[in-house]
Amino acid sequence: MTPSHRLLSIGVSALWLSSPILTAYADAAPSFAKNTLTAQQPTLAELNRLFSEGVELYNEGSVGSLRQATTLWESALTLARESGYLVEEGVLLGYLGVTYKSLGEKQTALAYFEQALPVLQATHRRLDEAAILNNIGAIYDDLGDRLKAIEYYERALPITREVENPALEAAVIGNIGLAYHHLGQREKALQKYEQSFSIRQEIGDRAGQATILNNTGLTYLALGDRESAQDYFTHALDVSKSTNDRLLQSRILNNIGFVYRGLGDFDNAFDYYQQALSLCRSIGNKEGEAYTLNNIGDLHLTSESYEQALSYFQQSLPIVQAISDKAGENIALNNIGIAYKWLNQAELAADYYNQALALSRAIGSRDNELVTLGNLATLSRDKGELQTALEYIDTAIEIIESLRSDISIENLQTSYFASVQDYYQFKIDLLMQMGNPEAAFEASEGRRARRLVELLSEAKVDIRKGIDASLLAQEQSLQTELLNLENRRIALRSGEHTPAEAEAIDAESEAVLQKLESTLAEIRRVSPAYAETVQPKPLSLEQIQQSVLDDDTVLLQYALSEGQSYLWIVGQDNFEAYNLPDEAEIVTLAERFRSALSTATPTGRVKGSGQPLTEAILPEIPAWAAGKRLLVAGDGILSELPFAALPLLNRSGYTPLLAEHEVLSQPSISAVSVLRKQLSERADPTPSLAIMADPVYRADDERVTGTRPTTALPAAAEQNLRDLDLRYIKRLPYTRSEADQILSAASSIETTAVYDFDATYDWVTGPALADYSMIHLATHGFVNPVNPQLSGVVLSLVAPSGQLRQDGFLRLHDIFNLQLSAELVVLSACQTGLGENISGEGIVGLSRGFMYAGAERVMVSLWNVNDESTSQLMTRFYQAMLEDGESPAAALRTAQLAQWEAGYIPNLWAAFTLQGEWQ
Repeated sequence: MTPSHRLLSIGVSALWLSSPILTAYADAAPSFAKNTLTAQQPTLAELNRLFSEGVELYNEGSVGSLRQATTLWESALTLARESGYLVEEGVLLGYLGVTYKSLGEKQTALAYFEQALPVLQATHRRLDEAAILNNIGAIYDDLGDRLKAIEYYERALPITREVENPALEAAVIGNIGLAYHHLGQREKALQKYEQSFSIRQEIGDRAGQATILNNTGLTYLALGDRESAQDYFTHALDVSKSTNDRLLQSRILNNIGFVYRGLGDFDNAFDYYQQALSLCRSIGNKEGEAYTLNNIGDLHLTSESYEQALSYFQQSLPIVQAISDKAGENIALNNIGIAYKWLNQAELAADYYNQALALSRAIGSRDNELVTLGNLATLSRDKGELQTALEYIDTAIEIIESLRSDISIENLQTSYFASVQDYYQFKIDLLMQMGNPEAAFEASEGRRARRLVELLSEAKVDIRKGIDASLLAQEQSLQTELLNLENRRIALRSGEHTPAEAEAIDAESEAVLQKLESTLAEIRRVSPAYAETVQPKPLSLEQIQQSVLDDDTVLLQYALSEGQSYLWIVGQDNFEAYNLPDEAEIVTLAERFRSALSTATPTGRVKGSGQPLTEAILPEIPAWAAGKRLLVAGDGILSELPFAALPLLNRSGYTPLLAEHEVLSQPSISAVSVLRKQLSERADPTPSLAIMADPVYRADDERVTGTRPTTALPAAAEQNLRDLDLRYIKRLPYTRSEADQILSAASSIETTAVYDFDATYDWVTGPALADYSMIHLATHGFVNPVNPQLSGVVLSLVAPSGQLRQDGFLRLHDIFNLQLSAELVVLSACQTGLGENISGEGIVGLSRGFMYAGAERVMVSLWNVNDESTSQLMTRFYQAMLEDGESPAAALRTAQLAQWEAGYIPNLWAAFTLQGEWQ
């Protein structure tokens, strides 16, 4: 059976607001009015009358009134030229250009603007000259020539500063951002939007703010961040309503509809599209009407109403062609091709796709080229032309890699890559269908944990060397601001507070983090050291077998997708590929098994829930892999499962996979290779152990008051840790006994331990910790699945006096700044192995932060762990490692086996997994 694959169709609401700035011509009216005061100048009086009546008609905004305005202004233009009034001629040419732009006649508008420019330059109308340059850029942007658009914008920008007109300066900067967006350079677009928005805030330009908010939302949407996009659109809609900007409202309504469409909420999407269409038609906005018709068609396409979809696309196409909207024409051609494809008219589909492909290349729209290549690949595959399909998808992936390389803000790079995973999965499916599982495996490795691989490659590079001091000061200022926000968060959540107050602090933190990430991206961009780093390429199958794996280690690599999933089992001298069920079936089975593991489920039921999953994802282990160490590179939900607890098949009772194998989880085998290379360049640290345990979380702790708290916490208090409600964080008394027993096992090496009030942020981030070979943190962990940078572990929150400390959390952004030499970091806390599970990247969480900081391997947990049983597990783990000489991976297996053999339910021992180096 041919694997199903979602069509890479486009229904983009690309209604970017690039309208020319009409306010730039406001100075023209006084010049007319002043001249008409002289009775001996009847020609100027007539010019003033024609101009003023035209303005009134223009402000009405209907197509008819705009046409009437052009008639009046063209009469005035003739009169001005006959009379030799250059200033008035230049201004009238500008207004005519703006009006024809509003009517959708872009070539006519461009002709008027190009006539106006030399006239205004000759009369030294610098402000109007800047506006005309901006408007010529806007026309070229609309016509698809973004590089020429930027050229004109850049000519306009210094003039706006020379004449000190911040409104026009903000508009030009915003339009530069718009052009960068169309060119696929999202990060540059966001930087320009931020600059433009800041100026508009300073001058109180609400309409301009709404425009920038809308365009920012569209850029986040293109990067795959729907949540941020929706926030910006909602804000933009509110602002545009306050300014009664119906044109912009129609565009924002369209964009909100597109977000709902992406979320599968077709009813809401259709409602917003209909509102947008009605508004566009009421104001005569042909561009908006065409795009909205396209988007309604796309909605019918998604709902499999192909005839209706085709009808809407065919209504859209002549409109965008009539107004010379090449970007809109590109989208319409592509989507007509999709409709014909689904109507089983392959030749017509191919014809429209090829028209769309040629047009996207002509106008430099890499996004639309990417989509059309995906559609051509799909069409070719369905026709059985597999090699042609492969060529198309390879070209598409080249574009993705180019677009991705233009982004240096980490979270945006990650979200963009996640949004285009379908292309990589298509290639994997295609190669498997072509009978080339080795190449399919390499394609899978090429899309895995790419950001982690790149982060590890730069981990030991001093990217701040040679950087301008002001940029470093900006980074430090944002770090301080984050710390201050943490102080406020601790103070707030230690007492009574409302959810709204807590959410407000979180929103502030996320905003500051966004600025910090932008600053770090700028540091990378200008860093001489970073420029010299060579980004590693994903490894080939041969490199993995010869340079990474050893004779005792086997890689299990998964790729989950709609229609068909895959497993590749790789040894030094062996390679096997398996077809697995589709992702939906695996997710259902995995959720059932995870639920059983993460709760107090009896062992028999764990076997019952896990056996179907084992049958689905590990149907057999080849004889050549028997007893060997297993490195599991999961995908999707499989990244969150402890494979060590999977029940082996054909056993009378519950026998976990760890009974026959060491089991480690890895986001990417290429990441291990990069980590190994980095660590090979440093000397082995002296065996030593640093432990932090049993911090003081609350002011009513007996170590503060001298007496035990009289009020018992709710049974589900741990759940409140997710929201960091500090009133409900329980003390973990067993972490102290855990630490003491570990220290006893480590009596032959150097050790240090901090407890109670000494378990502080300063201790964890201080220089002393950098020299220890093993670091053990026994405390509460917490996960922010929306923003992993705000995940972390809890340290001592109060001082001996009972006062709140200024820094009670160690968050992921702090961890990235640590300098460690640790061979092992153990996070003996809840959910430290979780985070945001991102398509193609895996789990973005604490373990990657510690690896970046220099840890060779990290032990983390996958759910809320029991305090007492975790203490026992950790004690046995360190005994096996320090007294029996076992490797960390073998020692973890020994500790977990001991608890399984002692009859402990899997919930009490299976949560911990090891990531990173295994040797």
